This record gives sequence, structure tokens and C-alpha cells, in this order.
Amino acid sequence: MKFQVNIRLALIALWVMVGACNPVLADPPPASSIPRTNLIQPADLAALIGRVTARKPLILQVGFRTLYAQAHIPGSEYVGAASEDEGLRSLHDRVAMLPKDSAIVIYCGCCPWSRCPNVGRAFAELRGLGFNKVKVLYIAEDFGTDWVNKGYPVTKGS
Repeated sequence: MKFQVNIRLALIALWVMVGACNPVLADPPPASSIPRTNLIQPADLAALIGRVTARKPLILQVGFRTLYAQAHIPGSEYVGAASEDEGLRSLHDRVAMLPKDSAIVIYCGCCPWSRCPNVGRAFAELRGLGFNKVKVLYIAEDFGTDWVNKGYPVTKGS
């Protein structure tokens, strides 16, 4: 009996240690963890993409496909929801051959900033890969409210 209890305790301890080392089991970083210096406001991004002579950043939508199909920033690319492993793999694949000093803007807009499951994780991944010019579009409420309803340019469809 005592032997069985010790084995159970050892297995529980092992499970806890493995879980603590496995980032997949950890909670994704919240959007609020992104430094203010890495945020870009909707008006600023709209002005940037509207300039003819400006060298535009790579703009990646890291949210859900249905939202991208409904309306997205012209020239942006859908890479998948960063809250899902498949979306992160797609993000890695998309940036794999880019220089680390590439200008990248990511956005989601699925819900209020404080509850977004995607931008914090995507930002952390890109920074972890060594990208040092990553900006995150600050969408306080949702993409419809903070981009579409303000009259900023959109494209519809996949």
C-alpha cells in the first residue's frame, strides 16, 4: 500500500514537472503583455498603408478565418489563429525565410483586446524567433468597431 502511494506521488510529480516545461500546456500570453512601444493604432496603420511611396510592412491576420473572410486589411495575409497550434505553424512557415529586421504588423480583432486569445501568443512567437520590428494593431473592441466602422480600407473574401 505504501509503495503504491509513493509511485502515485512520483508519477504526479513527474507529470507536474513535464507540464511545467511544456509551453503548449502553459497559458498563452495576454494581449496586455505586449509593450506599448510595439502597438500601432488603427489610424496610424491606415495612413501607412495609404501612402503610395511608403514601404509597407508585412501585415498578418492571426485570428479566425471567418473574420478574415468577412473583412480584412487590404494586402494582409491570413496565417491562422495563433491560439491554435496549426495557426502558429502557419505563422512560422510564413516568416521562416524573412530577414529578422523585417517590418511585420499582426492583428486579430476577434474580440475586445483584453480577451484576445491570438495576438499575445503570435507576438511572443515572432519575438522568440528573433524578429525585432513587430507591431501589433491595437484593436480595443473588435475589428468591425475599430477598423471597419471608422472607414478604414477593407477587402472582403478569402
